Amino acid sequence: MDVILTGTGSPLPSADRAGPSTLVKAGDTTVLADAGRGVVMRMMAVGVRPDDLDGVIITHMHSDHVCALNDVITTHWVRTREREPLKIWGPIGTARLVERTLLMLEDDIGYRIDHHEPLVAGPQVEVTELSPDDSFCINDVDITTAGTAHAPVHPTIGFRLEHDGVAAALVGDTLPCEGVDILASEADVYVQTVLRRELVELFPGEMAQDILEYHSSVVDAAQTAARVGAKRLVMTHMVPAPTPDEYPEWIARAAEHFTGEILIGDDLTTITV
Repeated sequence: MDVILTGTGSPLPSADRAGPSTLVKAGDTTVLADAGRGVVMRMMAVGVRPDDLDGVIITHMHSDHVCALNDVITTHWVRTREREPLKIWGPIGTARLVERTLLMLEDDIGYRIDHHEPLVAGPQVEVTELSPDDSFCINDVDITTAGTAHAPVHPTIGFRLEHDGVAAALVGDTLPCEGVDILASEADVYVQTVLRRELVELFPGEMAQDILEYHSSVVDAAQTAARVGAKRLVMTHMVPAPTPDEYPEWIARAAEHFTGEILIGDDLTTITV
């Protein structure tokens, strides 16, 4: 299994980090988790096109995690000429998100159908809405869900993907909670969005401080990894985004609480297990 950080950014725009997304390649199956800004470009950098995807899984509907879903849908449609539906799984509300995305694309879809003879219908998207504790398969990858804690955003879910005895937990934006513990328990790879609380507290403005209320800190993530026996902690969606020379400081902070492998990196960092 390859876990590829196709986007390590946050809502704060960055020239170096695409919006939040993670690509998982397990055997012959490829799954995209979330679709932040620039995701299709990052996918192409590792040789994966939207029409190569076996499925898209969505953790929640915050804009930084879904704002490029329209690019995934459109590119998949044009590449497949609507022969194969794009399959999307996500929490309650995902169907409405996709419906409104297609409505936003309505004019563009019409232009392309009028111009390109092979296109005779719009994008085919197959949406499955999930509740916490649901389970399903994408080919031979077994996936389970659990509720996460990102209020007032609701509902939010995380995912555990298992293939050939290897497990990856992709939990999205969340505080520590029982759902994260379930998903990350003894996982080979536990991917957690993180912030440095002591640094964010120095940011000016009330809105900046609000993000402390619903994101895990580096310490939180490390303590979770230790508590549930995860083998590797992978930090992503870092706020504030560190420079490479600051990575050792972030890793050292986590290592105070977790003795397993700790990884942090740029977009396209790949963890193979």
